[in-house]
Amino acid sequence: MSAASASRSLQARLLKMVLALVTLVWLSAAVLTWYDAQHELDELLDGHLAQTASLLLEQERSVDNAEHDLKPGPEHESDPRFLSAPALHKYAGKIAFQVFHEGLLVSRSAQVDSTPLTQLVSGFETLRRADGSRWRVFATPGHEHDVRILVAEQTSLRDDILWAVLRSVLKPSLLALPMLVLAIWWSVRRGLMPLRLLGQAVSQRQPHTTQPIALTDTPLEVQSLVQALNALFERIAQMMELERRFTADAAHELRTPIAAIRAQVQVAMGADATGRTHALNYALAGCDRASHLVEQLLTLARLEAAPAGHSTRVDLAALTRQIATALAPTALARQQILELDAPPYPAELLGNETLVGVLLRNLLDNALRYSPSGATIHVSVSTQSQGALLRVQDSGAGMTDEQLAHLGERFFRVLGSDQPGSGLGWSIVRRVAQAHDAHVSVTRSALLGGLDVSVQWPLAIA
Repeated sequence: MSAASASRSLQARLLKMVLALVTLVWLSAAVLTWYDAQHELDELLDGHLAQTASLLLEQERSVDNAEHDLKPGPEHESDPRFLSAPALHKYAGKIAFQVFHEGLLVSRSAQVDSTPLTQLVSGFETLRRADGSRWRVFATPGHEHDVRILVAEQTSLRDDILWAVLRSVLKPSLLALPMLVLAIWWSVRRGLMPLRLLGQAVSQRQPHTTQPIALTDTPLEVQSLVQALNALFERIAQMMELERRFTADAAHELRTPIAAIRAQVQVAMGADATGRTHALNYALAGCDRASHLVEQLLTLARLEAAPAGHSTRVDLAALTRQIATALAPTALARQQILELDAPPYPAELLGNETLVGVLLRNLLDNALRYSPSGATIHVSVSTQSQGALLRVQDSGAGMTDEQLAHLGERFFRVLGSDQPGSGLGWSIVRRVAQAHDAHVSVTRSALLGGLDVSVQWPLAIA
């Protein structure tokens, strides 16, 4: 999937979510407005019914019964005095009243007959009449117990008023909804613009380009992504540089032993039996040197690619005894004395056991390789308050201050040494120590006169 399609997909997803939330909020607000308006309208119109009933009550009270020459009864229902005033409003036909005295109708509106709207004596009631219409009725007794006043209105009137109110409130919102959708679409598209710019910047980069991405005016969320990408490009650049250096180092160092092997094979092809054996022995030595060089290069490349790995508790004393035992035959073959002073209890440090073993093997191998026949190599392990201490001392020729300054540089070897090597052993030692926060120091041994190599490991904390 391309960056543009991914951006469109994210934009569509955001639009769907935002529009769904806006629609949900809008519908919820509309429903709440509906219920609130209906409640307030019912309260208002119920108050109007009660007020109308009170007006009729006062009118009934103010009329002197002696002035009435019409006695209430069914035979007088057609008299105009029983009828209300003519309708003056379109909603007047949906409002009705009845006044009863001693159980007989004395006054009513034209919308109802003599049948009482309700049997309720006092209060509100919603009912359905025989013609199917629903009415809201308010009943109240008069000042005299034999007078009862009923005031009613059709509920359809309330529905009409409610719809009119909701139309005036919700219609502008409905008209504004498309504009709100367009505003949300524009805002989402505008807000995702930095991501589209970042996608374009990444897609337009050349395969081998490792320069950091530079985007201006980017929000914090995009800045974190840009920083992560730049960190990735930096790691890729380091890996490419390591690969380049490894290729260059391998080509540089393998050229000499391979040329030597080829020369010795050519000598063996034209020599007698004695000369052939001598040449083949040199060829085997060259193969061993090339194999050792490749192993050292691969070890150093792994260290630079993944320095430390998973850290566990490593018993430095036990590991030193194990490697010293493995190298003891080499010391015997050179007629050298390999001494080990390690405590019987664990000397623990935190690190990668394999890499710590590589460091130990390189230190001991260098001490054996560059010390003369009959030399003494003293290896000691001790524990201190700051951590564990490893010391490797030998009785060899040692090194000058200038040589010590260059120790650890790739392919640096002391001139005049007749021992085969690549000069990578000290680079590996330095790299392993750096990965474990250990400190390496090299001085002249006061005990044996040769080199004194100390590696101070930090304290192992659980």
